[in-house]
Amino acid sequence: MPLPPDPVAFTIPMLDRPVYWYGLMVTLGTLAGAYVADREARSRGHNPDHVWNALIPIMILGLLGARLYHVVSSPQGSGTNLETYLKDPISIIAFWDGGLRGLGIFGAILGGVLGLWLYTRFARLHFAEWADIIAIGVPLGQAIGRWGNYFNQELYGLPTTVPWGIKVEAGYRLPAFAGLPEDQLFHPTFLYESMWNLLAFFLLAFVAHRWSDRLRAGDLALMYCILYPTGRYLAELQRPDAWLAGGIPVAQLISVTVMVLAALWILARHGVFGGASGRGGEA
Repeated sequence: MPLPPDPVAFTIPMLDRPVYWYGLMVTLGTLAGAYVADREARSRGHNPDHVWNALIPIMILGLLGARLYHVVSSPQGSGTNLETYLKDPISIIAFWDGGLRGLGIFGAILGGVLGLWLYTRFARLHFAEWADIIAIGVPLGQAIGRWGNYFNQELYGLPTTVPWGIKVEAGYRLPAFAGLPEDQLFHPTFLYESMWNLLAFFLLAFVAHRWSDRLRAGDLALMYCILYPTGRYLAELQRPDAWLAGGIPVAQLISVTVMVLAALWILARHGVFGGASGRGGEA
């Protein structure tokens, strides 16, 4: 893959404020995911305005959650860590300094779920059903948003010789790779995760419409909680800058935990362990 262009997409006239590709990709992904959720809500006979209204608390709490997760899990060798953020607390929420960058997806998901829950409580909607509606579009948004990492020259993997490897400029390399040749290629981990998310989107959309009569409210959201962590677990195998706990990437620990719990929940809801099954009910 070729080197990405400058991280700055353009500068706002008069204000002299840069707009970053990362922020544009995240915004485009968010809108794409919301559009899919809008179409899904319409197909179910619901008011699609709820998708766009819910997007406000989802985005606010999602961004806060994503930022906080990043702060406590800053990659090794990134030049920033929890200690440096605590010395300058305002930098934790300084989205205006460098655009929408420095975000952690697990924090975004947790914050987004909380935002959706609060909205459904306020609007008196069925949380599990709306979680399904939103969940279908989320992986599409992630697939698009991951390309922000390309423009930032981040989320790359280990050195490689594969033809689809990506070059990383010296200033963006981890210290461990500083001495490698200028034309050294690295695994484009962001691309792998983007492709996996795209596959997850198509799988969820297929299941939602092919087996809609067999699904209970919340099943699609739980399936997402299996699909995305699976891809993230695999991607972490190529991450040289992972946040470790006991020598194990924390993202892998979270992924396995979420995958197992979601899988057991789905199986239990459908009577695999001898319980009641059928449509309806909360997730």
